Amino acid sequence: MHADMPKLGKLPTIRRLPAYLRLLHDLRDAGQESVSGTYFAEQLKLDPVQVRKDLTITGIVGKPRIGFSVCGLITAIEEYLGWNNSTEVFLVGVGHLGTALLGYSGFTRHGLNIIAAFDTNPVKIGQEVHGKTVFALEKLPNLAQRLKVHIAIVTVPAVAVQSLADLLIDAGITAIWNFTPAPLRVPAGIIVQNEDLSSGLAILCRRVRDANAPHPPTLSLAADLAGEAE
Repeated sequence: MHADMPKLGKLPTIRRLPAYLRLLHDLRDAGQESVSGTYFAEQLKLDPVQVRKDLTITGIVGKPRIGFSVCGLITAIEEYLGWNNSTEVFLVGVGHLGTALLGYSGFTRHGLNIIAAFDTNPVKIGQEVHGKTVFALEKLPNLAQRLKVHIAIVTVPAVAVQSLADLLIDAGITAIWNFTPAPLRVPAGIIVQNEDLSSGLAILCRRVRDANAPHPPTLSLAADLAGEAE
C-alpha cells in the first residue's frame, strides 16, 4: 500500500464527497444557509444513515431541526480533501488527453494548479496550451527543484510511463496521478493514484449491454456493479 493511502473503508466516502460539494455550491449560490442530511440522501439516492456517516468524517456536526451550515460544510469538506489550499503540479504528455486536462477549469476550483506541461515532441515544445507553456521533458528535474513541485499528472503512452516515473521520482516528485493503464513500480513513500479509463469504459459498456439484454443481469454481476459504484 502506498504512503498516506486512506483506509479502504474511507474510500467510498471520499469518492462521494465531491458530489456533496457540488450540491453545496449550488445551495450557496442560491442563498441557502442550511441543509439537511435528508436533502443529500434524496438528491444522491443514498441512505440517510450513509449521509450522516459520510459527513461525520469531516468533523462537522449538524444541528437538530436545522441541519448543516452550507458554508461551514463546504469549508469542512474542502479542508478534509485538502482543496482549500492551492497545490502546484506539472503535467507530462501533451497529447489529446493531456491537452484536455490542461483546459479543465475544475482543477483550479479544487486547489490544483497546473503551472507547466512537458513533452518530448519538438513540435509541441515552446507552445502554449490553454495558457500553459510546454517545456522539453529534460527541463523538468531542474524546474521541479526550483519551483518545489512534488506532484505530476502523467498522460504519456503506457510503454513510456515507467521510465518517466523513474525520472519524476529522481527529480523529487513524490505523488504521481497516472492516467495510463500501466501499473507503476515505485519506492515506498511515493504516492500513486491510477486512473485507468479502460476500466470505467468496460463497466459502462457492460451496463449498457445488460440494460439492453432481454434478461436482467446475473446476481453476481449486479453485486459487482453495486460494489464498484460505492
